[in-house]
Amino acid sequence: MRSASPQVAEPQELSREETRKAPRVEAPELPPEALTEFQTFVGSTTGQTLPIFGAQLFKTVPSTFAPLDQTPIPLDYRIGPGDELRIRTWGQISFQVNVRVDRSGEIFLPQVGPVHVANLPFADLDAHLREAIGRVYHNFELTVDVGQIRSIQVYVTGQARRPGVYTISSLSSLVDALFSSGGPSAQGSMRHILLRRGGVVVTDFDLYDLLIQGDKSKDVKLQSEDVIFIPPAGIQIALIGSVRTAAIYELRKNESLAELLADAGGVTSTSSDARISIERIDNHRERHAMEVSSDAAGLATSLSDGDLVRVYSIVPLYRKTVILRGNTANPGRFAWTPGMRLSDLIPDKESLITRNYWWKRAQLGLPAPESADAPGQAGAAQQEQSLGGTSLAATQNVGNKVPLPAQHTEVRALAPEIDWTYAVIERLEAASLKSTLIPFDLGKLVLQHDASQDLELQPGDVISIFSEADIRVPVAQQTKLITLDGEFAHAGVYEARPGETLRQLVERAGGLTADAYLYGSEYTREATRALQQARIDEYVRSQSIQIQRSSLSIASSSIGSQQEMASAEAAQRSEQEMLADMRKIRATGRIVLKFKPDSRGVESLPDIALEGGDHFLVPSVPATVSVVGAVYDQNSFLFAKDLRVGDYLREAGGATREADRSRMFIMRADGEVVSRTPWSGGEFNNQRIYPGDTILVPEKTFKPSVMRGLIDWSQVFSQFALGAAAMNQLK
Repeated sequence: MRSASPQVAEPQELSREETRKAPRVEAPELPPEALTEFQTFVGSTTGQTLPIFGAQLFKTVPSTFAPLDQTPIPLDYRIGPGDELRIRTWGQISFQVNVRVDRSGEIFLPQVGPVHVANLPFADLDAHLREAIGRVYHNFELTVDVGQIRSIQVYVTGQARRPGVYTISSLSSLVDALFSSGGPSAQGSMRHILLRRGGVVVTDFDLYDLLIQGDKSKDVKLQSEDVIFIPPAGIQIALIGSVRTAAIYELRKNESLAELLADAGGVTSTSSDARISIERIDNHRERHAMEVSSDAAGLATSLSDGDLVRVYSIVPLYRKTVILRGNTANPGRFAWTPGMRLSDLIPDKESLITRNYWWKRAQLGLPAPESADAPGQAGAAQQEQSLGGTSLAATQNVGNKVPLPAQHTEVRALAPEIDWTYAVIERLEAASLKSTLIPFDLGKLVLQHDASQDLELQPGDVISIFSEADIRVPVAQQTKLITLDGEFAHAGVYEARPGETLRQLVERAGGLTADAYLYGSEYTREATRALQQARIDEYVRSQSIQIQRSSLSIASSSIGSQQEMASAEAAQRSEQEMLADMRKIRATGRIVLKFKPDSRGVESLPDIALEGGDHFLVPSVPATVSVVGAVYDQNSFLFAKDLRVGDYLREAGGATREADRSRMFIMRADGEVVSRTPWSGGEFNNQRIYPGDTILVPEKTFKPSVMRGLIDWSQVFSQFALGAAAMNQLK
């Protein structure tokens, strides 16, 4: 049965030179085929869709004529009608001619006549032409080759991806035609592809030989009117699990499990040699599961149509192994030996320092970027930097202070401190398969060599070493680095002692200088910063939800003019921009300590507990007061003891016409905010100002809802006035 199929271009339409210059064009990928019933059945059983083995080879159908026309003519190629011969002679007779073999199988040579060449092998063509010309002429030389080859028609039938009649090159073989037609369909066989010529089967081609072994020996050259027949697929087996190529395979009769695994490339390195599962359909009625061993007897098992073969992987079980993980230099798996104890796994305290710590420490000696220092500043000071300070010559010992190194150097913990009080062994009991935890004191084991903590290990134990970042230890046991910055007798980074307060630490650092301005100090804490940032992020998220709800409400409402809708969209864009700016806000972690403006000396400091990462900045007494916002002269003015808020506003030229006087406020140097209330106009102007304070005058803002209301009411009144005027005219 012939099927109308798009035919490829006739090769004789192009000369060989034109074909050589033409680019090779690949056809687009064929559309994916629907899953077969067996694929769907396997997918419902295994939860995965398996491909048909070998179908990927025909995913893209290449144009095969350009390369075939450009290949050398094989010696066994037989000349036929339509072939072009290029003949050159010189000597007693000289001519150059390109002739095409006619339907009778002859060519016509000048001064010689017709010569029959049909069905002549290309290897014998030269001698045959010499003999024909030699009957007329002597003493000549001759060369002959094939120019453009003829085309033939073949039929691709059966379960082909694109069955039909194909016009292909006479150099094409069975495999070439399969590629041109897209190969077997999902229902077609890849193991029995028949080539019939004149009613006789010329070859029974097995594509698996080509796919798996690269064997093309049974591929034959095609002739005109050949029929390629692809029968339905035979026995199909689904293979999944620890194999190199999981797919649906087609088997020949009586093939064994070993042959199936060989077709799949064998099992993987993680496959189990214990057993292989086979799920089989009995007599098209019911299914049952069976297991075979992976030895020679099991692999000789014959397979049936519809079998599902599953190769199991090994269980990821480590025998005679213990695992060390967590805050350690060399976490991993270690061999267990009888009598092995914790001290064998953790020989000393140095083995508990992570590699990341040493990498960071090594990077401290690297020079800073060129932009970090002015010319001439990068010198010996940078080369002398090390963890926790500068060179010994530059070290100033005050208590147990960690002195500040050179400029742009930060003193901080390079890694979380080790939790010396707690570590644990996780053990799986062999009898009950229940996990138990066995804690031990890491400090007593490693630092004090306490034999009571040197527990014996069993195979499979998991030893976990924690840091203070994993489990928060009591405050008294934490390593706390506190930064004192500014007007201190010995500013720097200090390690706080257990139970030490801020006042005690400042006393140990030599106290405050005479220029210290406690009222303008800043105390920041990392834990507070994280909490503040979480609150800011939560507020931004809530505002984002409200804006989205408002946008949906406006979008779903069809009431209003185009001008109103445009105004609403503009307002939404402004809100989105404001939201984007709010997302950039980063918390400072500042804690307001509520100093009085005249606070002086260490005795004014509160006795607050210290936490690691605290930063206390005490500036000198500033000489200015700032006025910013909607004033005529935003500037900083010299502080005067007798001046008040109103006086500084007058020095700034007063508030502008756009100023919102009812919302002015003072940002105190200690972080406190004093705002003006509607009934405290005079009192606010008489507020006392301290060094470092900032007076802020905001600009007026108009809410869209208020402006919309004014516009609506003005429209109502105007319409009412026009209506009244019309009534008067009617009277």
